[in-house]
Amino acid sequence: MEVTIPKSAFNPLFYPYLQDDTHRYLLFYGGAGSGKSVFAVQRFLYRLLTKPLCNVLVVRAVAATNRDSTYALFRQMIGRWGLGGLFTCKESDLRITCVNGNSVIFKGLDDREKLKSVTFQKGELTEVWVEEASEIQEEDFNQLDVRLRGKGTQKQIVLTFNPVSVLHWLKLRFFDREDPRAAVLKSTYKDNRFLDQDYKQTLESYKDTDPYYYAVYCLGQWGVLGQTIFDAQKVNGRLAMLDGPVKQGEFVFSTRYNGEINQVLVDDGSIRWVENTGGPIRIYQEPLPDKSYVIGADTAGEGSDFNVGQVICYQSGSQVCTIRGQMDEDLFAKQLYCLGMYYNKALVSIEANFSSYPIRELERLRYPRQYVRQVEDSFTHRMRQSYGFKTSSVTRPLVIAGLVEVVREHPDWLNDKTTLNEMLTFVRNESGRPEAQQGAHDDCVMALAIGYFTRARTGPPGQEECSSPFVSVGKSPRQCIWKKGGFAVNEWTVVTSLSVVVGLAAAVAGPLVKLNGTISRLSAILEHVLAQLDKLEGEDEKLRARGEAIERHLGSRI
Repeated sequence: MEVTIPKSAFNPLFYPYLQDDTHRYLLFYGGAGSGKSVFAVQRFLYRLLTKPLCNVLVVRAVAATNRDSTYALFRQMIGRWGLGGLFTCKESDLRITCVNGNSVIFKGLDDREKLKSVTFQKGELTEVWVEEASEIQEEDFNQLDVRLRGKGTQKQIVLTFNPVSVLHWLKLRFFDREDPRAAVLKSTYKDNRFLDQDYKQTLESYKDTDPYYYAVYCLGQWGVLGQTIFDAQKVNGRLAMLDGPVKQGEFVFSTRYNGEINQVLVDDGSIRWVENTGGPIRIYQEPLPDKSYVIGADTAGEGSDFNVGQVICYQSGSQVCTIRGQMDEDLFAKQLYCLGMYYNKALVSIEANFSSYPIRELERLRYPRQYVRQVEDSFTHRMRQSYGFKTSSVTRPLVIAGLVEVVREHPDWLNDKTTLNEMLTFVRNESGRPEAQQGAHDDCVMALAIGYFTRARTGPPGQEECSSPFVSVGKSPRQCIWKKGGFAVNEWTVVTSLSVVVGLAAAVAGPLVKLNGTISRLSAILEHVLAQLDKLEGEDEKLRARGEAIERHLGSRI
């Protein structure tokens, strides 16, 4: 008997996967009404009819749901294609058998013991279809994967699902890392030419009533649970546009001994790039000779965090490179050194909260440009300079707000998928504090936020020391650190300058005396606030120093 199934019976987006035998995993995911489950059934029927051996196990999280979903869809498609004479459907044990002996069995993962007893009349299990794969646990998938074995035929697992959460194991396993054995296809209702207009309008109506449902089931984007800090729609939109980096790898170098300072340093002339697909550095735009760059960095905290650096172009604002890895701090510092030199001696701004070792190591290596902040000396109470960016209750909201603005106004600046995915899991907790969801990371987010904050308050080489009253690079506290309209001041003269100006005006015009008093009081308040902020930062430095001293003491005793 000859069976003819016209090409027009399939949605064009899915058709290229009809005869795919090269991948172990086929992932059809996306929005509701896209036709992914229908195509899965069409594909299995085609293979049951054309392959010498094709035995399919269809599973869902709960066995009882198969009868009205997957099993019903098989029967519907058999009837639609007029294949009733070629298949026998048994309602009692949910089994479909083709005239050539190939068959389909339907089971649930809520009874694993029954899965172990599944047998086929003709040969071994060759294919598995996991419908609504987002409903099953990864350990269940692993059991199915292990069971699908044997020689002679290509084994294959098909997964169909909606992308319900950016934290789902499916995303971590198949999307956040590449598997050459997996083929992934995203689809939405727009790809289903058989869908009626009324259903399309229903999906589109969720745009104004339920943003989560609209993102997941209409646009086929990974769902974000919780109150997100960043514009999830723009983040997902940017993710859909991105390709990979132009190159990935790390730097290698030689060292040299400097007798004058009795230190082993990096030999700048020996620094070279080595391609490595598993390397920690991803370059999206090569450095340009006429551009300047800033690197924001976040060191790994406790647990499974990463050391991360984000390279940003001063002039364009684009994220041009990232370094991310779970490496020792000395190796991270040396890679940062090489990366900074590679990007035209970029200004490096490293968070100093958890560990100051990378900062001290860059200083020891004589890296030419590090971000400098001013803090109060805990002993003399005088202002002094200190390398690194300090995240506090004052600065943290500022840097995050700056990055929120970048995502909202300039999503095209962002090029790293890992960073964008972190943004989707950066939400407000119950107390309203922005942080990573449980099980997620925020290293890339914080490093990028520090980078943009530093960029906004500094400038290219030769300009950064006069761009803000709160940052200095390579200058003493008494030198110019803020310049506007050609008039240079530092933070100690901001308040006094206001008083002088008002005083001169009052000498000329009597009615301004009251204004002078008002502004003087405001100046005093401002001066007090600045002093308190500096004092708090000094206390942070003091606590960190005491903590390091205790660690050294305990280490020596152990």
